[in-house]
This record gives sequence, C-alpha cells and structure tokens, in this order.
Amino acid sequence: MFLRIASIILLVVFYQEVNAENVGNLNQSLSLRQQAIVTIAAFTTKGKPVELNQAIHEGLDVGLNISEVKEILIHTYAYAGFPRSLNGLNVLIQVLKERKQKGLKDKEGRDALPIPTNKSKLELGTEIQTKLIGEPIRGEVYTFAPVIDLFLKEHLFADIFSRDVLDFQSREIATISILSSLGGAEAQLRSHIKVALNVGLTENQLRNLISILELKVSWQDSQLAKNILDNTIKRDKNKFNTLSVDISYQNQNFTGKVWVEMLVSDDRTWNTQIGNVTFSPSSRTNWHYHPGGQILLVTKGPGYYQEKGNAVRIVNTGDIIKCPPNIIHWHGATTMEEFSHIAIGTNMQVGPVIWLQPVSEEEYLNK
Repeated sequence: MFLRIASIILLVVFYQEVNAENVGNLNQSLSLRQQAIVTIAAFTTKGKPVELNQAIHEGLDVGLNISEVKEILIHTYAYAGFPRSLNGLNVLIQVLKERKQKGLKDKEGRDALPIPTNKSKLELGTEIQTKLIGEPIRGEVYTFAPVIDLFLKEHLFADIFSRDVLDFQSREIATISILSSLGGAEAQLRSHIKVALNVGLTENQLRNLISILELKVSWQDSQLAKNILDNTIKRDKNKFNTLSVDISYQNQNFTGKVWVEMLVSDDRTWNTQIGNVTFSPSSRTNWHYHPGGQILLVTKGPGYYQEKGNAVRIVNTGDIIKCPPNIIHWHGATTMEEFSHIAIGTNMQVGPVIWLQPVSEEEYLNK
C-alpha cells in the first residue's frame, strides 16, 4: 500500500512539473496578454460564464485594458454570433463590478479610431482582406451569393478588423481560438491559421496557442487545431520545394524525369501520404508495392499501369486505380505525352513503399 501511494504521489508531482514546463514554454512565445486573449475568446465561444469570468480576471491582471477585453468579446460575435458576444459582455460587466469592490482599478484603454473617410467601406474592407490573406479572395461561394462577399468586405473587414483597439495579430489569436472552440469550422480555421502566419505570428506561437487550448479549454478542440496547423506547415514547406530533377541518376526509384510535390507527408493522424506526381514522356516508376495499398487519381492521361503478371493497362484522365496491398506494380507515362496523378498512400502505419528493380525497356515497350 505504501509503495502504491508513493507511486501516485510521484506521478502527481511529475504531472505538475510537466504542466509547469509547458506553461513556461508558452510564456516564451506568446506574451501573457496574448495568452489571455486565447482563453477569453474560447470560453466566450463555448458559452462558459464561470470560466470566462476567471479568464477575464486573469487577462486584466496581466495587463489587458478594459477596451481590449471588450474588443475581444465584440470580435467574437463575427464568428460565434451575437448571443455569445452579448453574454460575454455581461460577464465583463460583472467582473468589473467584482474588481471595483476589491479596490482594483483597471486601465480603461481607448476607443477605436473612426473608419477613414477617404475610402468606401468596400474599398477599405477589400484592402484589409487582401492584406491579411495575401491575395484577392475568390471562390464559387462568393459568385453564388455575392452579398456574403459584400458583407465580409464591408462589415467583417471594414467595420471590425479596421478597429485599431486590437492589432491584426491579436485578432487572429482570438479568431483561431474562436474557430477551434466553435467546431464544424475546419475550412475557416485552416484559412485563419494561414492569415496568422501572414501577419507575423510564428509556428511556435501558434503551437503555444494550441497548447493553451489543450491545457485550459478542451483537449479535443486543440487536437483539431494542431492537425490543421501541422498540415499547413508541411504543405507550405513543400510548396516551394517541388522536386524537378532528372530521376534517372538522382533517384534510383524512377526512370526518366519526374516532378513530385508532396501534399501530405506520411500523416499518422489519418495514416495517409499524398503526392502530386507528373511523369515526362517515357518516364516511369520502378516495380514496387505498398504494404498498405495505394490509390491513384489520374489527373492527366493517358498513361500506363501494370500489375506483375498482368497486361499493361492504359489509364486516362479521371480514372481511379486501386492498388491492393503487397501487389507488385509500376505506373508511368506513354512515349508521347506527360502523365500526372495524385498518389494516395493508404494505411501507412503498415509500412512504407517497397521499391524493387527498374522496369526494363523491354518490359516498358512490350505492351
């Protein structure tokens, strides 16, 4: 019994030390004021007044002024709706009464400067939106419902994002915290993680934001945000490192010139690996097999696919090829045209691709 109690005590001490270390790491990236934005925005979104009350107290204690806290709660309405925002503002009113009773005097802060009058709200909103995203926004939804595009530009970006009580980094910290806590907003969360990087927040700061969500708000919400951030970082790193090499002498797994762009690099959350592959005429893979299988989505044909012992298949744009696990095969271009496909490695936990000997000229031409 004594040993069991001693073990429990050691585990508790270890857990406390690990959490203390995590919080210490948070402080190195996000400031205390920025950390407070995370919890205020998240608990407002979740509609948890008790936790929000504490989060607002902590935010004011570390230096947020009243106008800044108020602005976080106002900002929340754009993503979580008026009810959550109004409820949050009522919690702030209560917190200020509590602090006044304790003799605490918080800085009021200032109001937002007026919107510039030398531009229309549409012009201003478009300018801010483009600056944040990095390019003009386009999409089928905006053509389908033009008024939503107008609302986004004139209201979200001109009326709200232009309010200078919070800078863009603070607004993105709030927005990511809101969208992570909201649920069902993965596409928007992905977009705002990219915006956060565009406005100067670092990968480490975003990981610290996610750690705050994990430690103080919701582990499940934090994992969704973590997965999206991981994939965003991987894709950005690969985006400008697309391989364009003569594989015949630099990579023994292909014959000819092949371009490979990794879209998802061995993602163990989904156990997949996804790449966009383009073969120059006459180029091809070696014989190989996948322990977990593979799916090929042909985006530009015609091309060739062959399983060991079977005849060569001609595949065309739009074809879907399901390569069963452990079946030896190869695929590549015809002698006349480029061939492209999306290669999806499935069940990657089983093991990576196994490369074998090159496809000889005789095998390639004996179709």
